[in-house]
Amino acid sequence: MRRFIRDNSLTLVFAVGFLVILLGQAVAGRAEFNEQLVVDGLAPLSFGSYVMSSDFAVDVTENWQSEYLQFFLYIFGTVYLLQRGSPESKEIHKAGVESEKDQQMGEHARSDSPRWASTGDWRQAVFSRSLGLVMASLFFLSWLAQSIAGVAAYNEQSLRQLQAPIGWPEYLISADFWSRSLQNWQSELLAVASMAILSVYLRQRGSPESKPVGTPHTATGIES
Repeated sequence: MRRFIRDNSLTLVFAVGFLVILLGQAVAGRAEFNEQLVVDGLAPLSFGSYVMSSDFAVDVTENWQSEYLQFFLYIFGTVYLLQRGSPESKEIHKAGVESEKDQQMGEHARSDSPRWASTGDWRQAVFSRSLGLVMASLFFLSWLAQSIAGVAAYNEQSLRQLQAPIGWPEYLISADFWSRSLQNWQSELLAVASMAILSVYLRQRGSPESKPVGTPHTATGIES
């Protein structure tokens, strides 16, 4: 068990942290939501009812979709886009999908390579892009979930204000939907750009996201 925890500590710690923070978001979100209900002269929700509500769902999914968008764009973008001196970038001469030899696929696959890396057919093509495809799928699914929960939350608010509800297609072009999406997208893109350029000149000893402390600023694609 200790070895399993050590070997998977990065995933386990962040997964536990996610659950703890999600719980904290639910507690704080319920308190804020109930304050507004009381102001509107309505009965507050129990914790269980709030967690199952569209208001909580839209707040959660709008953050998920922006995070998966960040990873999707970063994974695909770094195939061709470069930043000289950054460990977040490939080496300058390696821009593009690289050769099968470099990628250890096809006839260049090793004996311990994943099975689909050497098939030479559609399975190899899918597996060689599987990380980006899954991240893209998770982004679109969470964005869809955000839109569904969002229109429900929007209509609940409209009904409390004695306004007519709107349909899902109308919500997709509404200011509320795009404001929720774009405010998260811009922050994710800023974070990626900041990491790419700051890692050129700054270091974090022992981190694989940083170059070794003594590495020149111009060294590209080198990680600890």
